[in-house]
Amino acid sequence: MRIDMRDHPKVREQVHAGLSALRVQGRQIWGESRHPLGEIVVRLMVGVGDLARLARDHVQLHLWSPDEDHLERRDELKKELGNIIFSTIRWCDDLGLDVMECLELAIEAQETFAQSGRTR
Repeated sequence: MRIDMRDHPKVREQVHAGLSALRVQGRQIWGESRHPLGEIVVRLMVGVGDLARLARDHVQLHLWSPDEDHLERRDELKKELGNIIFSTIRWCDDLGLDVMECLELAIEAQETFAQSGRTR
């Protein structure tokens, strides 16, 4: 089955509703203060740094193993990735950007890159 929110209006509506709810929930947490781009970049880099620390400290421990000993580390990884997702929705709103438009542009860019055959 192929899914593409750009081609399936019902799916797009569901994604939009979910992102809108997360934006509202974020405003309930953070209030109406808004960050400019410079402050957003600093905050994003903190999140990236937290992910880098996890990778550095736990790469030899097979962080993604289903082993019970690693559940706390997996939860930390999930939290850090979730922070980036949740915060990015807020940052789009902070900058007056439509998160759906941002996603559509990103999807198109990633499709173009994947089809190019170039490696990262």
